[in-house]
Amino acid sequence: YTLCDLGFLKYDAQQRRYRLGSATLATGYPLLANLSIRHAAQPLMQALADEAGGSVSLGLRDRHQMVYVQTCRGHEAIAFRPDIGGSLPIWATAMGRAWLAGVDAEQREHVLKTIRREHAAAWRTFRTTVMAQLSAYDARGFCLSLGDWQRDIHAVAVPMRVPIDGETLVFNCGVPAVRLAPTRLERQIGPRLVRMVREVERAWQEGR
Repeated sequence: YTLCDLGFLKYDAQQRRYRLGSATLATGYPLLANLSIRHAAQPLMQALADEAGGSVSLGLRDRHQMVYVQTCRGHEAIAFRPDIGGSLPIWATAMGRAWLAGVDAEQREHVLKTIRREHAAAWRTFRTTVMAQLSAYDARGFCLSLGDWQRDIHAVAVPMRVPIDGETLVFNCGVPAVRLAPTRLERQIGPRLVRMVREVERAWQEGR
């Protein structure tokens, strides 16, 4: 009753269930508005999305999920079209794996402990892949997901080294698998995304 009264929930009589109300937009907007780095990064994100023929997104962690806070798509239509507010699991995605690689060991272990407890079956499925990506991160600076979340989408992700309001933000680039040569994601798009993120970091620090 209280949530409905405040506008956070609305009862759908036809569906006989509750759905989110318009007040949730007002709650989320200040967070997005304060993330001014979204606007600073957007031109670089769009350029890479056009170049890669996929999508480039920026996300942050919400418990055991990563949430998109900005996204740019290439001009061509693609099968997977991420949008602001969309969420995806840490363990199965390049963005989630890059977040794990980018935070300190204590924070990483805390999140992994929660995943092992609350998503045991998923962790058993992805544990080997996650740990392999974390090990490879130090050498190449990015993490991969080869169809683990969306079967026909391959993705690469890079965490920012500069915390924003205490949060570790992550950029990713997802491309339909049919458009990728076998080594293009790792040899071309991954290093290109690393360069983009470093440029965003420099621009952010100089702007501040």
